[in-house]
Amino acid sequence: MSSATYDVIVVGGGPAGSTVSTLVAKRGHQVLLLEKERFPRYQIGESLLPSTVHGVARLLGVEKEIEQAGFTVKHGGTFRWGADPEPWTFDFAVSSRMAGPTSHAYQVERAKFDTILLDNAARSGVEVRQECSVLDVLRDGDRITGVRYRDVDGVEHEATAGYVVDSSGNTGNLHRHVGGNRAYSEFFRNLALFGYWENGKRLPAPSEGNILCVAFDAGWFWYIPLSPTLTSVGAVVNRESAALVQGDPERAMSELIQACPLIRDNLADATRVTDGMYGQLRVRKDWSYCATTFSAPGMVLVGDAACFVDPVFSSGVHLATYGATLAARSLNASLAGEVEEKEAFAEFEQRYRREYALFYEFLVGFYNLHQSQDSYFWEARKIANTAPTDLESFINLVGGVAGDEFTGPRFTETAGELADTFTSGGRAHAGGGFLGTLLAAGAELQVGAVLGDHSAMAAPAGDGGLTVSPDGLSWVRS
Repeated sequence: MSSATYDVIVVGGGPAGSTVSTLVAKRGHQVLLLEKERFPRYQIGESLLPSTVHGVARLLGVEKEIEQAGFTVKHGGTFRWGADPEPWTFDFAVSSRMAGPTSHAYQVERAKFDTILLDNAARSGVEVRQECSVLDVLRDGDRITGVRYRDVDGVEHEATAGYVVDSSGNTGNLHRHVGGNRAYSEFFRNLALFGYWENGKRLPAPSEGNILCVAFDAGWFWYIPLSPTLTSVGAVVNRESAALVQGDPERAMSELIQACPLIRDNLADATRVTDGMYGQLRVRKDWSYCATTFSAPGMVLVGDAACFVDPVFSSGVHLATYGATLAARSLNASLAGEVEEKEAFAEFEQRYRREYALFYEFLVGFYNLHQSQDSYFWEARKIANTAPTDLESFINLVGGVAGDEFTGPRFTETAGELADTFTSGGRAHAGGGFLGTLLAAGAELQVGAVLGDHSAMAAPAGDGGLTVSPDGLSWVRS
């Protein structure tokens, strides 16, 4: 059995794995990334937030490549939700934390987006090995010291490292080696049934690229325009309605669409894709969970290996890449001997859990479908009060820039001036406070990347905690 030694071994090549491996390699460390599939491959989670596009992607060095990839531009979100009979729209530009050239995100085909990130990891010096299945971890007493894996030819190898990162997603089993367990939410126990359609309708400009979320009796639909003609459509049904997705998926999806008039009308002249990677209807348990511990000596969890929350606000890739960025800072600081290991990973876990909790707590209230949109805005401000109005707090939250450590005068100066009123016509165009609160952590990534200096933005997560190095790649003492 062959063996090799690295500074870090990353298991899983999705956005979390590509992000952490690239940011560690940028500090000159030797990184091995093991991915069980061959890219490009299918993945769900197609709606991004501005913090990933303008924060993490810029830090990785792929912002221009993503900009030129032809992905659908997303200016915000449109919801038919709650007590309001008509759809209502929010724009990221409402938030002073995301105004100007960074006030948009993208709807992405994940096969293409994830390949961009993985190829960038290889260009950054990461040793990327695809079609390699990790079989087990290696240990020296209580410390994890590497992995045993099988390559595409069936040959087994051992690789040792100072740290192992599990970014293998929600279906892997390596996470159990950090101890603890996955604490599943009693509130979010949903099932998602989803597929793809050609020639579905689009929202009127300038919202034609928005994600559309539509609540109905059994749950809610997502409607994501991936190209001028291709649309991702999924029904998320609650546990009381789980029987609706049992049996024949074609029948189930047809009946769910008929039960939701707005989605039915949008797909009236559309045709479901029936071949290629988009050609099947898929079912996924959309159960929210969070690991009771994110790290152990020699190992750390990121992405869906660590936590997952209901996808109504497209937080999946944001939480994965944000958590991976935090983990990379801890790995770099510890490997360089600049911060003691226990302290470095305590900072990682505190910040990561705080961002997850912001989304989770707000979503519990958002699922109260008897409220008006103003009530949702107020709820967001109550959870993350970092903006002067309820509306902006809401936008900060769902845009991924609500974390307190990402506020600061330098960001405000770059944002430009916004109107102070909420325009009529069901559209949130004005400066406010609701969404901004939730998105503070992403704002730090976004603004720090734009300014080229992360140290100016990020405050410690707690008293006596750590702050961010100017290049955004490590922790330093505040």
